[in-house]
Amino acid sequence: MKELKAVEIGKRVLEEEKKAIGDLISAIDENFEKAVQMILNTEGKVIVTGMGKSGHIGQKIAATLASTGTPAFFLHPAEAIHGDLGMISKGDIVLAISNSGETPELLAIIPTIKRWGYRVISITNNPNSTLAKESDVHLYLNVKKEACPLNLAPTSSSTSTLALGDALAVALLELRGFTAEDFARFHPGGSLGKKLMKVSEIMHTGEELPLVKPDTPLKETVIVMSEKGFGAALVVENKNHLSGIITDGDLRRFIKKGGSIDKSKTEDAMTKKPKAVREDMLVIEALEIMERYNITVLPVIKEDKPIGLVHMHDILKSGVI
Repeated sequence: MKELKAVEIGKRVLEEEKKAIGDLISAIDENFEKAVQMILNTEGKVIVTGMGKSGHIGQKIAATLASTGTPAFFLHPAEAIHGDLGMISKGDIVLAISNSGETPELLAIIPTIKRWGYRVISITNNPNSTLAKESDVHLYLNVKKEACPLNLAPTSSSTSTLALGDALAVALLELRGFTAEDFARFHPGGSLGKKLMKVSEIMHTGEELPLVKPDTPLKETVIVMSEKGFGAALVVENKNHLSGIITDGDLRRFIKKGGSIDKSKTEDAMTKKPKAVREDMLVIEALEIMERYNITVLPVIKEDKPIGLVHMHDILKSGVI
């Protein structure tokens, strides 16, 4: 019975927070547009600040903004009072978060921020609060009740604040034309960034490439394949155009059919018109091609000329999978 009651409570909390998000949607108005345009038009950063639970949510909002093309960082209001206000510079915008709009630590720094000429966007659940009135733009949470049965612990209000921060970040992302490539630049070490890694970042180039001609004796091509260590060689014609590829598998099939390595040319055993990728293709897309056609190596071409080579081992080492 205790487990069942816990499930019921959990569902009730989520339903109440879902309702709070619905109420927030109805509160989105021209002030949201003003806040977005203000941030878009600034040459500075977004300085997010808040105390307690609002501060924790503020840290996440700052991180989301920064990772989606809007320079931002979190400033603790208590630390700001003791010198960290110097972190705010020309052109910056302050995003101040307070459910009540009367947080003492925030109200202690807002007058100085305003006196220095910095603009303030606030997020509160009280449009008549001191913080709301002192702001250039106020965003109203419109939370009627916390999911906490005591109506005390920040639950619905913190969820709504987080969602509103996401709405700001995504609106800015779309209006800036922020791309997957931009996202990857800001996430080079994470799994998300790795999934957006391009073939050019892992391909082998230059002297590493195993290049042979169609009329190269097959036994010489086997030596090139062995020396380069890819289990394959790229076959190029005049002006370096890619005409085929020869792999360990091609050699086995050629010999099984009665072919002679000593008496044959590379073109006799190669695969013509091989699968190839571009350098700007995502590594994950190259992997899909390898899996679909059951191959372990792909030429990278530009204007039908090989400029690189990607092996399955390179993809495994990249951390994409």
